[in-house]
Amino acid sequence: MKDTNPIIEEKFINLMMAKSGEERLKMGFEMYEMSRKIVIASIIQDNPGMSEKEIKVSLFNRFYENDLSPETRQKFIERMKE
Repeated sequence: MKDTNPIIEEKFINLMMAKSGEERLKMGFEMYEMSRKIVIASIIQDNPGMSEKEIKVSLFNRFYENDLSPETRQKFIERMKE
């Protein structure tokens, strides 16, 4: 679904492109970090008492579950649990 007015979309793109590459990269890192914090808070809320390792595994699954094969994902999880 695309509900943004084309004129507004063009203005937004122009604003973003006026920023330096470093500024855009920093914005991306900040958005990732905020989304990570939100997901961790959700995991803790749904599973109080989880250990730090269990939170890391749950976070990993939330972010990458659809991007990796089950076998590859399991290898990462095993390494996280070490």
